[in-house]
Amino acid sequence: MDDKVIVTNRSALMKKYGRQGTAKIRQTMRALSAADKKRGMKNRVVYLDDAKTMKKLGGKPVLNATDPRENKQAIDAVFTALLPDYLMILGAPDVVPHQDLDNPVYDPTDGDDDTRAWGDVPYACEAPYARDPARFVGPTRVVGRVPDLVSAAEPSYLVALLKTAATAQRREPDTYTGYFGLSAEEWRGSTRLSLNNIFGQATDLLLAPPAGPDKTHGRLENRAHFINCHGGPASPEFLGQRGKSYPTALTTKATEGKIVDGTVAAVECCYGAELYDATTLGIDLPICQSYLRQGAYGYLGSTTIAYGPADSNGAADLICQYFLLNVLEGASLGRAALAARQQFVQGTAQMDPVDLKTLAQFCLLGDPSLHPVLRSTPTTVPKGVDTSQAERFFRAERRAKLGEVGAFLSKTKPTASQRMPVQKVSSVTKQALANIAKQAGLDSSQSFSAFAVKGAPAPKRGAGKVGASPSRYFVTVGTPRDGQIDKVKRGVAVVAKEINGRIVGYRIYHQR
Repeated sequence: MDDKVIVTNRSALMKKYGRQGTAKIRQTMRALSAADKKRGMKNRVVYLDDAKTMKKLGGKPVLNATDPRENKQAIDAVFTALLPDYLMILGAPDVVPHQDLDNPVYDPTDGDDDTRAWGDVPYACEAPYARDPARFVGPTRVVGRVPDLVSAAEPSYLVALLKTAATAQRREPDTYTGYFGLSAEEWRGSTRLSLNNIFGQATDLLLAPPAGPDKTHGRLENRAHFINCHGGPASPEFLGQRGKSYPTALTTKATEGKIVDGTVAAVECCYGAELYDATTLGIDLPICQSYLRQGAYGYLGSTTIAYGPADSNGAADLICQYFLLNVLEGASLGRAALAARQQFVQGTAQMDPVDLKTLAQFCLLGDPSLHPVLRSTPTTVPKGVDTSQAERFFRAERRAKLGEVGAFLSKTKPTASQRMPVQKVSSVTKQALANIAKQAGLDSSQSFSAFAVKGAPAPKRGAGKVGASPSRYFVTVGTPRDGQIDKVKRGVAVVAKEINGRIVGYRIYHQR
C-alpha cells in the first residue's frame, strides 16, 4: 500500500536537466522517501511517460508532456490503481501541465481576458478529462504540486524544495498565532473580515498604502500569511490601492531572506500562483516560488484573474480562509486544500460562473502530505498497536468521509458555466441590470451574458409559490469608467440572479 504517490515525467525532466541533473533530483526524492518512511508513510514515484509502469497500472503513458488530456488520463489511472492518500505532482507546467479548463467569464473586449482557468482541481476529481469547470465541483482527492522553475536548466531549485519537504516538522499551534496580513487599502473591509474569521483579530493588518515592501519585513517572519492585493501576469510584485493610486505592496526581492521555514500562505491576488517563465523573461521569480525556495511549506494561490468583494467576503476570500483554517486545525496541506474546495462548493446554493472560475484556478503549491501544525489525536492508540498503522486507519476514515462529500457535490450541485443564446429580457430586468452596472462603476448600457443553471430543482408550482432556484444568471465583466490606470486594469464582475423573470440578488466582485 502506498500512502503517497509522486507523479512526474522523466522525459521532461531529462530534457530540462540532462542525465546528471535528473539523477540529483532522483537522489533527493529517495531522501524524501526515507523521511516519509520515518513519518510512517510509504511513497512511490510514478513516471507518467513510462510505458511499462503505466501498463501495469492500467493506463497509457504520456507521449506529449504538455498535453492536459494525456496527463489527466494518466493520473486518473495511477490514482485508480493505487488509491493513495496523497498525490504529489512533481514539476512546473512544462513537466506536468495544469488542466486547461475554460474560463466561464472570459470576455476579451473589456474585462476578463483569461481564455483558460488553469489549475490542478481536475486532478483532484474522479470525473474524466473535460474543459467545462462545472464537471469538477466534487473533488475527492488530496493533491498538491511541488513545482520546479519553468525552463530551468539546472535542478537546484527543485532539489531545495524536496529537501524542505524531507526535513519538514510539525510545530505547536502557537507558532502560527502571529500572522502576516497585507491588503490593498480599498479592500480593508473584506480583509479584516477574513482575518477575524481566521485569527480572531485584524489589529495586525497592514494596508497598502501606506505599507510597502520596506515596511513588511518584520511581519514576514510570522508563519501564517494572508494577502489580498492586486497582482498581474508575469509580475514579481503585488500592488496596493488607494483610489487611483496603485503603489507596490510586496515584491519578490522584498521577500528574499524574510520567509521563515514552515510558512503557510493563502494569497488572493490575481496571478498570485502563476508559475511564469522567469528564466526566459529575465525577471525575478514569481513571489510564490520565492516563498517555496525559502522553506515555505505551502502556498495557495490563483493562476489567473481572481475575484472578491470590496467590503464583504466571497469567491477568493472564502477559499483562502477555509484553507488556512484547516491548516491551523492540524490538517495536512493537501487535506486542507481539498476540504477548502469542498467547503467553498457547499457554501454556495449554485455555482455561478465566478464561483466556478475561483474553484478551478486556486492551486496548492507544496507537498500535500506535510502537517505544519501539531494537533493531538483525540483517539488514544492502544498499547502494542503500531502508531503508523493507526494513523493510516484514521487517515482512511477521513478520506472516506471526504470522498462521500465530493461524490455528493458532484451529483447534486447546480452549476452555471454555459452561456445561453440571446433571449428576450423584460424591461424590468433590463432596468435592474442597468442600475446594478451603474452601481459597479460601469456604464448603464453594459451588456450582460445569460448563463443557464444546470442541475437546479424545477421551480415550484402553485399559487403564491416562488421557485427557490434561479432560472439563470446574468454576468458582465468590465472596467469602471475611470478605466485603466498605471499597471492595473480595474476590472469588476457583476453576477445577478434571476428567479421567475425577476432579478432577486446580485454580487459585485473586484479583480484582485
